[in-house]
Amino acid sequence: MREKLELLQKKRAEADLGGGAERIAAQHDKGKMTARERLDVLLDAGTFVELDRFVTHRSTDFGLADEKYLGDGVVTGYGRIEGRLVYVFAQDFTVFGGSLSEAHAEKICKVMDLALKNGAPVIGLNDSGGARIQEGVASLGGYADIFLRNTLASGVVPQISAILGPCAGGAVYSPAITDFVFMVRGISYMFVTGPSVVKTVTHEEVDFEGLGGADVHGATSGVAHFVHASELEALAAIRKLVSFIPSNNLDDPPIRATADPADRRDEELLEVVPDEPTKAYDMHDVIRRVVDDGEFLEVHRDFAGNLLVGFARLGGRPVGVIANQPAVLAGVLDINASLKGARFIRFCDAFNIPLVTFEDVPGFLPGVAQEHGGIIKHGAKLLFAYCEATVPKLTVITRKAYGGAYDVMNSKHVRGDYNVAWPTAEIAVMGPKGAVEILYKDDATEERETEYREKFAHPYLAAARGYVDDIIDPRDTRPRLIDALATLATKRDRNPPKKHGNIPL
Repeated sequence: MREKLELLQKKRAEADLGGGAERIAAQHDKGKMTARERLDVLLDAGTFVELDRFVTHRSTDFGLADEKYLGDGVVTGYGRIEGRLVYVFAQDFTVFGGSLSEAHAEKICKVMDLALKNGAPVIGLNDSGGARIQEGVASLGGYADIFLRNTLASGVVPQISAILGPCAGGAVYSPAITDFVFMVRGISYMFVTGPSVVKTVTHEEVDFEGLGGADVHGATSGVAHFVHASELEALAAIRKLVSFIPSNNLDDPPIRATADPADRRDEELLEVVPDEPTKAYDMHDVIRRVVDDGEFLEVHRDFAGNLLVGFARLGGRPVGVIANQPAVLAGVLDINASLKGARFIRFCDAFNIPLVTFEDVPGFLPGVAQEHGGIIKHGAKLLFAYCEATVPKLTVITRKAYGGAYDVMNSKHVRGDYNVAWPTAEIAVMGPKGAVEILYKDDATEERETEYREKFAHPYLAAARGYVDDIIDPRDTRPRLIDALATLATKRDRNPPKKHGNIPL
């Protein structure tokens, strides 16, 4: 028995070394952690249980028969984050560049199947050169097996991807299907085709960073939801994100005790919205003064800044926040903002997270580029997501709510559960200036504009029809929302029976 135990310990130590000490040193020289080091940071200490440690590849071509490594380039298993179960896989770049083989894919598929069966999140730490060329179609089939599981698990268990190295070709589509993508500046790259192929086909000169770096995907493409300066920051942020979301679609979000009083009133909310209707302000100032301890985990921070989305808590309950941002493009809705909002709303609805909307929207962005880019169908995605959502939906109109954008931003007409307005709210078909120019043409004057504003640009007509439930003192926003959430905790609502809707993609 002792001899067999010694052999076991030797094999475990061999697996822990991955591709060997030299390749581990090379990984460190690039400023990157190894797969096991990353899991040590991500998971609660001592909770990781490894699966399939002794798996090796099956290929015998191109000399691979004599070059085998235990684990075959990916570390898989399960552990805990703040005591809650999660399933994980971490690709090991020290073994064949983290390339995906048939056996490598099977290991990932196993933990995904277990996560689905046991109702726990899946977190993938991606660091791979792509498909293992020596295995040909078997490696491609492995990717497809993973894609299928990503799709079937979508909306059932949360899926989180961290890109901690290269991620190219077909490999990018697994993270793209998952719910949240994290990237790290300087080490993360995602692209369908690399710079050399781009140059050959389109004659464009571009480097890895400019083509598919973290900032490109965080601010321009919107592929990355979170961008961080280091791996440590990214892994800590994943832990924080997990604290807001339930383990599966049948669980409620985790409630956390807070010392922030539910009846707290913030006097500074009286000064946030400027008296001048065209003057900008930062909606972050509203959100942080309302939510527990001012904590707001913003998602897609650098993408479509005219709409803010993210997680917060109210009275200890996690909520998804969607808010127009008057400080960027006056808070107008455009193509990117619509996509950003719709995606976030659908995640929250899938996982029973109530939605809180802070509204100050002058409308949809006009222009040839927006119309030709499909603002109609993309804006419809945001509308579809709000209409489809059955979780508790709360709205606070802080200032402008004009035109079709008023309807879209969780109005009472699309099943908003609790809609309130501040006295500064302006709810109308359009702004006073535009309305007067249409109504009076050449006779549009400042006096007529003032008359229109006094008659229509206020919340009382909407309140008279029940389109807003109340007009509230801004200082009461926090207690009113917390009370409404408590009331809606037993909400029952469902959509008509169907296989699924046909969202305008």
